[in-house]
Amino acid sequence: MEFANKEYLFLLLLLIPYLLWYLLIRKNSEPTMRLSDTKAYINAPRSWKVAMMPLLQVLRIALFVMMVLILARPQTSSSWNNKTVEGIDIMMAMDVSTSMLAEDLKPNRIEAAKQVAAEFIAGRPNDNIGLTIFAGEAFTQCPMTTDHASLLSLLQNVRTDIAQRGLIEDGTAIGMGLANAVSRLKDSKAKSRVVILLTDGSNNRGDLSPMTAAEIAKSMGIRGYTIGVGTNKTAPYPMMVAGGIQYVNVPVEIDTKTLGDIAAATDGDFYRATNNKELQQIYKEIDKLEKTKLNVKTFSKRYEAYQPFALVAVILLLMEIFLRTVVFRRLP
Repeated sequence: MEFANKEYLFLLLLLIPYLLWYLLIRKNSEPTMRLSDTKAYINAPRSWKVAMMPLLQVLRIALFVMMVLILARPQTSSSWNNKTVEGIDIMMAMDVSTSMLAEDLKPNRIEAAKQVAAEFIAGRPNDNIGLTIFAGEAFTQCPMTTDHASLLSLLQNVRTDIAQRGLIEDGTAIGMGLANAVSRLKDSKAKSRVVILLTDGSNNRGDLSPMTAAEIAKSMGIRGYTIGVGTNKTAPYPMMVAGGIQYVNVPVEIDTKTLGDIAAATDGDFYRATNNKELQQIYKEIDKLEKTKLNVKTFSKRYEAYQPFALVAVILLLMEIFLRTVVFRRLP
């Protein structure tokens, strides 16, 4: 603990003259009563109240100390902290096209993917992890970071309606999604760099083919893990109609060949998930990736810590008032 206003601590020196005044002067100035003979009181027991009278002074001194400490503004310490941890650099590329609303996974593909991705992130606290989202276009939702609380918050904000609202073009630009993730890893110094790409369709948009993006990743030593998510044949898809939502069965068209080729070209693996359990198992397998050392710098912020001292001061004040006015009350 540190004090922001250390100069106030010098006020504690005032206790020295106060104690000298109390012990040498004030005690001798207490009111007395003259008696002709005190022999009758020699063996009289000493009242407990008289014995406890100095307690009032102790409480007042303690209250003064607490007030000085409050004025000095006690604070928790703040410092930069460097530590070396085991981890790898990972970019997650997630398909957010409208087809991810299909409900062959529960509650739907996009929510199932987000849930499993969140569990994966929570299980790797030392990794630099970022997030790219793509439909007909791709952009970085979160750059690589070890601040996983912020990453998880941005992950939960991922929606498929960005394409429906026209913020980005709808479709599936696998090559653009992969290239965007690779661009975030190109300057990484980590020994192991990985892209985890999840999609439910085939490449039909973008200016860059998936295999060209895979070759770029390979040239940089970046491994690609690809996941095709969706059941076989057809999947229930919610369609908005005048009366509400109507479900239609839409064909599942996942380009497993291209996804497999991307994984093979980058020394990664291709996975197929037809339900929530399989998707969970895939991320568990990817979780077994090799690790490398990372240097992480953390910062702890200062917080005011006067509250305990203020609470003690209030208690001491109330005790002193109670004892002085009730227990040790003096009659005029």
